[in-house]
Amino acid sequence: MAEPGRGSEDPNDLDPMTAGGRPGCSGLTTKELQKNLKLEKQNERPVRLLFEIPSSRVVEQLLNKHVVYQIVVMRSGSFDSCRVSVERRYNDFFQLHRKLLEEFNEELEDVLLPRKLLTRNFNPESILERRLALQDYLAKLFATRCVRHSAHFSEFFTEHEQKQAHVLLRAGQFTAALELLQTVLEIQEKLLPWQKSTLTVPALSAIAVCYRDLDEPEQAFSAAQRALPPVRRYGLKHYRAALLELLVDLGYQLGRPVAQLQDELTALRNGERGEVCFQSLKEVVIHKFI
Repeated sequence: MAEPGRGSEDPNDLDPMTAGGRPGCSGLTTKELQKNLKLEKQNERPVRLLFEIPSSRVVEQLLNKHVVYQIVVMRSGSFDSCRVSVERRYNDFFQLHRKLLEEFNEELEDVLLPRKLLTRNFNPESILERRLALQDYLAKLFATRCVRHSAHFSEFFTEHEQKQAHVLLRAGQFTAALELLQTVLEIQEKLLPWQKSTLTVPALSAIAVCYRDLDEPEQAFSAAQRALPPVRRYGLKHYRAALLELLVDLGYQLGRPVAQLQDELTALRNGERGEVCFQSLKEVVIHKFI
């Protein structure tokens, strides 16, 4: 996958007499040309992800005590007003590193996970040191091309919340499920430049189901509509039929034009008869994380 938003060449590598056009066509001095090129490069900084671990807390349970770290995910390169965060414990980092090593062992030779503490685990100074080390670890992972394109990397930030949301959805707790799913979606949208465009389909589909069952058809229609293009493009047949069916039903309810959606659904059913088991979107969503 191509890296998005790559900047121009370093102005120090360009000939200042030709950078602004043909020699003699500009009255700018060499120093001014270099300054302008440097400003252009700064304005074309590539978008990257930044990870902060600004806080942590000790969780005490009946037979267990551990530290959880708040991870804030932000985009650089432009103003990002959405500071979305999740909480992870050291064991989550350990499991991520194990999975990545299985897939990219050689590429991760210089990326080391901070060691597990055997003593002073809950000492404030030790926790602060661990926070900074884990923050640096995430930055190094993202700087590794194969990792930032890996499904394991995106799942680290979203899988726990997505599974939790689906448990709530199956229990009919749609408002609580929506809160988690919105967090998942916000993080996935930040990750999208380095992940498959189908990444957000399960979350958007689950959001559509929640909104429909909360009798908010506008929001349900919008979420399903956003999920449909990558589903069409990559041939996700189960999602496609279920999304089309939901959009047609909601479209009639909202007075939207749905003739083309209905034709697409009919053609899909006729073309895939016997090959695809047609389920409602809710059934598709529920079965995703069983």
